[in-house]
Amino acid sequence: MDADRGFDRLERRGRSLSTSAPVPNESEGRTESEVTVKPTKGSEEAAAKSSQGSIRRYHNHSTSSSAPHAFRNRFEPPSASPSPSPELGNDKFSHSLEPPVTRSSLSELEVSKIINNPKLRHDINFDPELHFRPNVEGDKGRRKHDRASCFWATLKRQLVQFIVDRPSFDAEFGTSENWCLPKLLKAVKDIIQTLVPQRDKQFLDEGLNVELLMQQFYKGIADLEKLALWLSSVLKSHCAPMRDEWVDSMYNQLSNGNRNNDVDELVNGMRSLLSVLEAMKLDVANHQIRCLRPALIEETSAFEQKFLMKKLRSRKMDISDAKPWYREAARNYSTTSGSSPFGEMGIFFEGLSRSMLPSAGDKPLPGTFFFDEDRLNRVRSDVLDAINLDVCMLMYEDLERLSRLNAVPALSLHASDVDLKRSSEFNFNTPLSTSRPASLALSSSSASSSPRSSLVLPSYVAPDMNEAKTKARNLRESLLALLQQAPHDLHHLERWRTIAPSMALQIFRFTNAPSDMLPSFEEKLSENVCKITSPIFEEVQETYRVRLVAELAARVRYFKSLSGVCLFSIATGNRVPNNARGLDLGRDRDLDAAIRVGQQEGGVEDIATRIAHVGVIHWRIWARMAYVDEDEMAMD
Repeated sequence: MDADRGFDRLERRGRSLSTSAPVPNESEGRTESEVTVKPTKGSEEAAAKSSQGSIRRYHNHSTSSSAPHAFRNRFEPPSASPSPSPELGNDKFSHSLEPPVTRSSLSELEVSKIINNPKLRHDINFDPELHFRPNVEGDKGRRKHDRASCFWATLKRQLVQFIVDRPSFDAEFGTSENWCLPKLLKAVKDIIQTLVPQRDKQFLDEGLNVELLMQQFYKGIADLEKLALWLSSVLKSHCAPMRDEWVDSMYNQLSNGNRNNDVDELVNGMRSLLSVLEAMKLDVANHQIRCLRPALIEETSAFEQKFLMKKLRSRKMDISDAKPWYREAARNYSTTSGSSPFGEMGIFFEGLSRSMLPSAGDKPLPGTFFFDEDRLNRVRSDVLDAINLDVCMLMYEDLERLSRLNAVPALSLHASDVDLKRSSEFNFNTPLSTSRPASLALSSSSASSSPRSSLVLPSYVAPDMNEAKTKARNLRESLLALLQQAPHDLHHLERWRTIAPSMALQIFRFTNAPSDMLPSFEEKLSENVCKITSPIFEEVQETYRVRLVAELAARVRYFKSLSGVCLFSIATGNRVPNNARGLDLGRDRDLDAAIRVGQQEGGVEDIATRIAHVGVIHWRIWARMAYVDEDEMAMD
């Protein structure tokens, strides 16, 4: 989440946390991979059942006479691995190193933190795939990875020092717990305590007594293989079945490292142990999100109003720009004719829908939209893409008509030389109603024909309509593919400025226009898709706005009477959970199907659904707090 307006943001694809180690069978040199938690239904049920199991049976099993090899301080210095960095050995900072994953770093996954996280509770209304995952991206992810690498390198150095140079180890650490191994064991125990039922915690204290284990370690009698077997049994009794392979890999690494005197393998096993624990914690948190989603969604308005009122009273939040924005929308709305298709939310959706158009520029929305800022910025970008694609297709149609005219071997021209020259030198940057080639009537001559409409074309010049539609559809799909390949880290206008030449060339390939027209066509296309004040862009934008308002009005009229869970289900295309069927009131199944039919991502129907979803929830929360006085609400 990024810290926007002082609040964490939950990304569309999930929550970000620190990562600790690679997955099984991953080389030590590889950067830590992202663990995206998507448990299956079966694994959720198995995890729920296993979480009620007792550690007692496994505690007894861990003390069985399986004759594991004990850790006897008989390691040789690892020859195949590089020697530890001398800087790490002398760095005083190594004494304060903490394990990459601790109970504190995972505290955000606790259910108490989940239900009190306002950003998460807001985002859960819109993202059916919302889940927690480790953060391995960006500068923050790299810093966490560097700290983790430093910890594991320091642990390896300290273990080697303990084995080959015990006097210097004792001089530096003695029998204190201020080094990596005891810190790691304490962190493991703390995390496991959050994963097991209360009744099993006493057995955890017996099986993972860190103080006793360290005493055995200093005396050279610590049996790491037996500890690994016990940990494996405990983890398998409380994790989802899909984690069993990972747990087995962890056990094999620890046991093989103990048997083969391999410090590298031991450290890899400990890294895998922390990774498994982090993944288990993520599994539990994501399962809780799925179970709590209906209740959290239904309580969105009440929870956020209470939270926001505290912020406003303590002056930690400024929404002074909300009223002026609403008044400006009211002025624009008063100029429109006819009754409002949005009911009492007419002014609000008038302002919101116009704010999504490219003509609004980068003018920020009021502070009341701080939870939805990224969401609406994506809508703005998609609206610009849709309008510019329509501009591209219109310019393709014009170019296609000109290319067909140039391909005619003999034309009966009754127009003057000046008119013919004006037609052949078509200006793509003038309004469509006055200069588009479509204004040329390609029909037989007649006594009443005007000079500009008296071009007589042979019948073979007229294109086959089905073929023309297929060709246009293929072109649009190819333009979409080019758009998806464009850099996503650029501003949306800058992105179009970058790909405009490629778009022009792709359009040109679908026509038979002379090659000498390409430079001027490319220039005009770049101007029309990058300059929102161009006549063609303004006309296409207005046409798009009319379609958008019509689609938006139909959805708002339907959405505003739905419960929170039904609104989420319909707007995101997800069915209502079984435990929330009682909230499935006021729902029109036929209208649900109609909303989804023909709705593709980025299309005007999809954009309308997304705006209506955000707008209805926003109005329920903020109407009385920021926009409309009590008297006005009563009148509505």
